[in-house]
Amino acid sequence: MFSKFLNLDKEKQDRIINAAMKEYAEKGYEKASTNEMVKEAGISKGLLFHYFGSKKQLFLFLFDYCYELAAEQFFQKINLDEPDFFTRIRQAMQIKMELLSIYPALFKFMEGAYLEDSMEVKPDIEKKVKQMTDDSMGKVYEGIDFSKFRDDMDVQIVLKIITWTFEKMSEAELEKARLSPAHQIDYKQVFLEAEQYFEVLIKAFYK
Repeated sequence: MFSKFLNLDKEKQDRIINAAMKEYAEKGYEKASTNEMVKEAGISKGLLFHYFGSKKQLFLFLFDYCYELAAEQFFQKINLDEPDFFTRIRQAMQIKMELLSIYPALFKFMEGAYLEDSMEVKPDIEKKVKQMTDDSMGKVYEGIDFSKFRDDMDVQIVLKIITWTFEKMSEAELEKARLSPAHQIDYKQVFLEAEQYFEVLIKAFYK
């Protein structure tokens, strides 16, 4: 669908992506102006719609683009040979912090997309987030040493409990960010809170 855009030279692609990402991140989907995007990118409005078709398709393209870039960087850095479940999850959270410092604009856009209330794009984003979470968690769990978990418990149930715990925690933080004036997630505080959960979960489920 986006082959015409993807055939552009990298410099022009980056200009358009950065301009659109900035506008959506600062104003949200509904208030974002394609006029401001094309002005920032130095292209015509006709070309923008020639490449993406609509404002909605541009937004969804950017979401996929940002996720794929972050996921590529994440899986290059994470050590999937680390067999300890909680060590690997901690490592994943540390890598996310690193990526936040390297790509602040990208994560600001992603945060805004997660918090987006517009029904024009919200159902699509929720569907994408669920699929992406399922795919990435499957990879993160590969090669885990499950022998460290207690023998009197079903490991699959334990993993679901742990996953649901952090999913609920993420939902709570997203809701907190949605209600805050800045609409921003305090990641340092989130990771400090997560460490408290780790301590309890390790005591509960490891031998």
